[in-house]
Amino acid sequence: MSSKKSNSIVWFRNNLRVEDNRALSDAIEKSDKVIGYINVDPKNFKKTQYGFKKTEKFRSKFLLESITDLKQSLKSLNITLIIDFCDINKSFISFINKYDVGSIYMQREWTRDELIEEDSIPKNIEKFKYFDQFLYSPEDVKNIYENIPRGFSNFRKKCEKYLEVEHPISIPKPMNHDNLLNTDYGIPTLNDLGFKDFEIHENSVFKFHGGESTGKFRIDEYFFKSKNVSRYKHTRNGLLGKDYSSKFSSWLANGSLSARYIFNKLKEYENKIEKNESTYWLFFELLWRDFFKYVSMQHRNKFFSKDGIYGDGKVWSSENSKIQSWINGETKESFVNANMKELAYTGFMSNRGRQNVANYLTKQLKVDWRIGAEYFEALLIDYDVHSNYGNWLYNAGIGNDSMPFRMFNPSLQSERYDPDKVYEKTWLND
Repeated sequence: MSSKKSNSIVWFRNNLRVEDNRALSDAIEKSDKVIGYINVDPKNFKKTQYGFKKTEKFRSKFLLESITDLKQSLKSLNITLIIDFCDINKSFISFINKYDVGSIYMQREWTRDELIEEDSIPKNIEKFKYFDQFLYSPEDVKNIYENIPRGFSNFRKKCEKYLEVEHPISIPKPMNHDNLLNTDYGIPTLNDLGFKDFEIHENSVFKFHGGESTGKFRIDEYFFKSKNVSRYKHTRNGLLGKDYSSKFSSWLANGSLSARYIFNKLKEYENKIEKNESTYWLFFELLWRDFFKYVSMQHRNKFFSKDGIYGDGKVWSSENSKIQSWINGETKESFVNANMKELAYTGFMSNRGRQNVANYLTKQLKVDWRIGAEYFEALLIDYDVHSNYGNWLYNAGIGNDSMPFRMFNPSLQSERYDPDKVYEKTWLND
């Protein structure tokens, strides 16, 4: 008797790839029939409590490109991708019933919105969940930590000393051609999501398309062709140009690339070409990403609360004039203004810029950090719930910063990182 089970759905959430995808690989191995499913829920493009769209046009465009690439990759594995442009709580069950699905394979999530989505799965459906978004697996981290420390340095040192990064899983073998469904599911357009199509701004540092294929091309370009990764530690505080940083964050955010895949390519680069403090620093940044995921997993709803993780009942302002001056790039600080203009025009901002504008909003204007975090959620192409909210808590002094009262001086930051004011002129004269 066959050990294989009935029809299965692989629910793609923030794992929009075919390589190093445990849910996909296991479903193919254990199922008679496999169907891909992704939900593009219209409510994710509506306005939220602070008046921002939950997802603005920049990340929407990147998402649709990523889905297009995923659909093609799955087709090469003889798997159909259902693209569901409806309220998931109303529509998911109809596909489950239509295709007589007995099992659902998916990435395990733990934040509020993602858990609410899971309520759309009937109780009688078998669910297989995988932690595929980490560098170090939660099972391994649990062996060295009962509670994640407040400081990143402690976390980094113990992980480096005691843990190993698992090797990424290869692209699975294709299923039989008869696995494909007779129905082809179309991909929504930007117009369907409520946006007009647009051209990428000429000064944008992020002119890349979404999708696993493009993400892999970027890794090859940044590592092996240009060898820019060997200079990363010295360029990472840059503000202009595509190569001051890897720009991997957008593909990591929606799971078009996995952290393990990037790490594996980094090790290949170090073994074949060069290992130095810059290549280590890229690993260092991947580990920060892990850290914030573990912090959010440990603290759950505190991660999104007004007082954050280590807050002390601070009084936050919600004065509209302060918020609008920050959003519109009309504060007293030209460096802050330039960064906010870049974000508004392109959906991207450097790490140096993000720290400065977040610190300015929370420490100088004393505006509720959640407003800034939600604005970033709307605009950023590379929005990742854990990194975004973790960094905002950090800069607001109620998260994992070991010096919670640290305050940036934007004028001094500008002198250091934009001494000739090329960056400010680029965006303030636009």
